[in-house]
Amino acid sequence: MSTRSPDSPPLPEPGFAPRASVASHEASARSEPLPMSGAKGAPLPLLAVAVLGVLVLAGISLLIGVSHVSWEALLAPSENQRAVQVLVISRVPRTLALLLAGMSLAVAGLIMQMLARNRFVEPFTAGTAESASLGLLAVTLLAPGLPILARTAVAACFAMAGTALFLFILRRIPLRSALVVPVVGLVLGAIFDAATTFFAYRFSLLQSLMAWTTGDFSSVLRGRYELLWGAFVLTVIAYVVADRFTVAGMGEAFTTNLGLSHPRIMALGLAIVAMVTAVVVATVGMIPFIGLVVPNVVSLIVGDNARRSIPWVAVLGAGFVLLCDIVGRVVRQPYEIPVGTVAGVVGSLLFLHLLLRRDDRVG
Repeated sequence: MSTRSPDSPPLPEPGFAPRASVASHEASARSEPLPMSGAKGAPLPLLAVAVLGVLVLAGISLLIGVSHVSWEALLAPSENQRAVQVLVISRVPRTLALLLAGMSLAVAGLIMQMLARNRFVEPFTAGTAESASLGLLAVTLLAPGLPILARTAVAACFAMAGTALFLFILRRIPLRSALVVPVVGLVLGAIFDAATTFFAYRFSLLQSLMAWTTGDFSSVLRGRYELLWGAFVLTVIAYVVADRFTVAGMGEAFTTNLGLSHPRIMALGLAIVAMVTAVVVATVGMIPFIGLVVPNVVSLIVGDNARRSIPWVAVLGAGFVLLCDIVGRVVRQPYEIPVGTVAGVVGSLLFLHLLLRRDDRVG
């Protein structure tokens, strides 16, 4: 039977168990791009097919709605060019907002799962979104004249504090099961949500609260969604430093042994997740379960290396939100069901499926 030398590097800590090899993570620590061949040999053509599917959904999103917009109407000469105006002012901004929100929230969920080392964690099961909503309410009450960018910054600070509190609680309590982690997050989020609802009721701001807690893209117009491009920039930053998140998912001792600062990686991840969540909540409201469902599905396809996973997570996250929006706009025409409602129904069913799985990969 083989024995380990005292000089051998420490084994990865139990919990979130990435599939990549130790050698791969050593290369990751040096920020060297890993070859695009997933743990299960996921080919790039399959990713290209996924991108093509998202583009098809985006094309459908541009053409459906109450106002008639078709390629014939767009190409036909007309005096008022109403179809072109609807396309430029409403449809294109809405589709871009769906793409940006979907990909950024899905990547934020992947980062959260690596930081917490648990597959059931995402911004909406860790109290992050609820604390961002509490921050928006606080700034609305205390400084209503602040611009939207400053409000979002305050919400990001609240979201970061709420997420840090969640991770602090996880360190302080014994976790006998991976299922305890999302329960802790849901309880913490419920406390934030109860406090937010109480103060919103006392100061007659329940209508504003509904806008932050219900993911709805029906009011997205040109000039009202551009803040989401900030979330896209944060997603690109997450891809640039993806290797460090992969190493952090192996545990603090493993990260330190490779010469990386685990607290700095945690702080960077928290900042990205908090700012993405705050931007999305302030712009279109909460969209639950994207950051939980999409990374778990991608993990089954390409494994747990963040550099390989993030392109997939971004593409499938955008596609998931687009599909939920199309369903919400079609089933009750001419009315719409908010994306947050559709995503909540679909995501909760998939979440229950993951909870009931007897598979060690979920731990």
